Amino acid sequence: MAEEMKALRTENLFDLKESAAAELLREHTYPWEALPLIGDFIRKLGETLSPEEYEKRGEDIWIARDAVVYDSVYIKGPCVIGRRTEVRHCAFIRGNALVGDDCVIGNSVELKNVIIFNNAEVPHYNYVGDSILGFHAHMGAGSITSNIKADRKNVIVRAEESAIETGLRKFGAMLGDHAEIGCNAVLNPGTVVGRNSNVYPVTCVRGFVPENSILKNDLTLVEKGS
Repeated sequence: MAEEMKALRTENLFDLKESAAAELLREHTYPWEALPLIGDFIRKLGETLSPEEYEKRGEDIWIARDAVVYDSVYIKGPCVIGRRTEVRHCAFIRGNALVGDDCVIGNSVELKNVIIFNNAEVPHYNYVGDSILGFHAHMGAGSITSNIKADRKNVIVRAEESAIETGLRKFGAMLGDHAEIGCNAVLNPGTVVGRNSNVYPVTCVRGFVPENSILKNDLTLVEKGS
């Protein structure tokens, strides 16, 4: 049980050098503890950004000057869009979104209360809410985070015999560095996917997927290379 709990810790899911949110995340044992604080952190961060590198385009909205943001995109602050990131047609950013460098936010993607690490990609028709996506994490077309339970009760993170009460009513998913989510997969509230793990397309995921694993459609879990 101790090993399961350790695997859920912030430092075991993410390389904090790859996010402007490192200072915030470093303060918390588990990354989801930072979710209620994202908005305030972005406002403070935005005021420190160089105006030579970032343009302020509205109330609490900072966009890197070399980012590509299409005219049809809607952005509500607080929000930071990092360097060389591309935000494609009709993306809907609802606020509290810290998007890193070299990311892809695709067509018709919706973001809300998220931290997106550098080089992460949500390229086609994704919903990502109350979630954190690690360095080089990738969500296939149509895959989504489901961030609220049907009974509206607080989310519990479950890992085999372990269970952690989060105290959060809204909590989507934590995707570790290099996590790969297949097309049209659904990540249920409180899902945590470890580093370098894959989820098959059209899979309904709940709980914890350990690092270096593959989760198949029938929820069989295999270790990579086995």
